[in-house]
Amino acid sequence: MNTESKKKLVIRHAYPFTVEEVFDAWIVPATARKWLFATPTGELIRVDIDARVGGKWTITRRDGEDIDHVGEYLEVDRPRRLVFSFGVPRFSDEMTIVKLDIVPTTDGCELTLTHEDVLPDWADQTEQGWSMLLEGLGAAV
Repeated sequence: MNTESKKKLVIRHAYPFTVEEVFDAWIVPATARKWLFATPTGELIRVDIDARVGGKWTITRRDGEDIDHVGEYLEVDRPRRLVFSFGVPRFSDEMTIVKLDIVPTTDGCELTLTHEDVLPDWADQTEQGWSMLLEGLGAAV
């Protein structure tokens, strides 16, 4: 597929938590299990996180069938920045890039999620999914 047709999504969310708490929600398996790729009808059956540059992650959700979400950590700069590759092999062989930037605010912090190289057919669904998950992160911390 031609790269000009791919999308870049940017989603921001404010939290009443410290940058460390929000960052750790992405890399601590016990916390990630509560929200990351969770759905109201799905059950997370595998949460493997090796949060170091070059480390891999796999989260498997059972929602009628097992769906793996996979990637590799490309940048880990706790507590401000996390960059990882992202793919859902069941639906596409494409790997995309997700960048998280977390900055302190007077009331907690703001997370900016940038998802690059999203296939156009998946852009709306991906944006809705991240928005829902970022809401869930707030409930999990």
